Amino acid sequence: MSKTGATQVHLFSGWRGHEREPVIGDVYNRGNVSIHFNHAEKLYPDWPTPTCIISDGPYGVSGFPGDNHKAESLAEWYEPHIKAWSQYATPETTLWFWGTEVGWATVHPLLISNAWEYRCCNIWDKGLGHVAGNANTQTLRKFPVVTEVCVHYVKAAVFKVGNQSLTMQDWLRHEWQRTGLPFRLANEACGVLNAATRKYLTADHLWYYPPVDAFVRLAKYANEHGDPAGKPYFSINGKSSISGCQWAKLRAKFTCDVGITNVWREPQVSGSERIQGIRSGMKYKFSSLHGSQKPLKFIDLTIRASTGKGDVVWEPFGGLCPGAVVSHYLNRTYRAAEIIPEFYSAAVERLAMS
Repeated sequence: MSKTGATQVHLFSGWRGHEREPVIGDVYNRGNVSIHFNHAEKLYPDWPTPTCIISDGPYGVSGFPGDNHKAESLAEWYEPHIKAWSQYATPETTLWFWGTEVGWATVHPLLISNAWEYRCCNIWDKGLGHVAGNANTQTLRKFPVVTEVCVHYVKAAVFKVGNQSLTMQDWLRHEWQRTGLPFRLANEACGVLNAATRKYLTADHLWYYPPVDAFVRLAKYANEHGDPAGKPYFSINGKSSISGCQWAKLRAKFTCDVGITNVWREPQVSGSERIQGIRSGMKYKFSSLHGSQKPLKFIDLTIRASTGKGDVVWEPFGGLCPGAVVSHYLNRTYRAAEIIPEFYSAAVERLAMS
């Protein structure tokens, strides 16, 4: 991360040396990385299918320009975006949803109702330095808050069977039942002792996604030995079984290095990575431009965990667009939207300098 962690931007008047503010429709491109000065909801239909979505929108704490005043308003605000994400995402898509604990909790039911499957709540622990003596616990009547959350969701695959929509677990079991074969033969099909019946085809919480080679063997066995009247088995088009390559695309990508957990301990962004505020004369009006600037190392972590080279990253509420810098460095395709002129200008300058 040395290439992405040493960027410092000082904003002056104008936009990248021009004597004008950005206007709706402006876009800055660097390779396959694009930052739009526009509303995300106007751009979703034209963006390539996302492998990863980084959502760092309103928190409901009035913490920065454009933020909502109360957490209770967040579900209504996010609803059109979440519906659009669901429309354009695939089972390969991962969503990283940033927010406060209560902000995320407010939006979580909406995500679930739009077929986003919860994976894990990752906690950014900023440490005691974040308190900086500004928390009067006797007045606030709570422990000092030093955290934000980045919640991991995936777009679960859904299988249509008649008028029903089945989960992958239910669909796998349904397809095997259609063959008329006893469940114990699934172990023979996959070449395992008991994993097929206890994990791949189970109806309980021990269910586990069949690896590609196991699925291919399962489908082949079903079509060779199952009731001929029901063929093809494990098919979504009624003509042929899902191939190994197709099966692999029905689950979101994920990799995790040893030692990484869901608690991310890192101070607030400072030093050369912190983007300074608007300059007024010889003094800075604000010590930092964005009060919720994310460490590039966290954006790097999430993009690496859920994408591969050439995959598409969306950052619909770009802010300072940290995903643009990381995506450029990692050779990802990237699309972002931002409507606060100062944020957009800073994001463009940061990408240009990276």
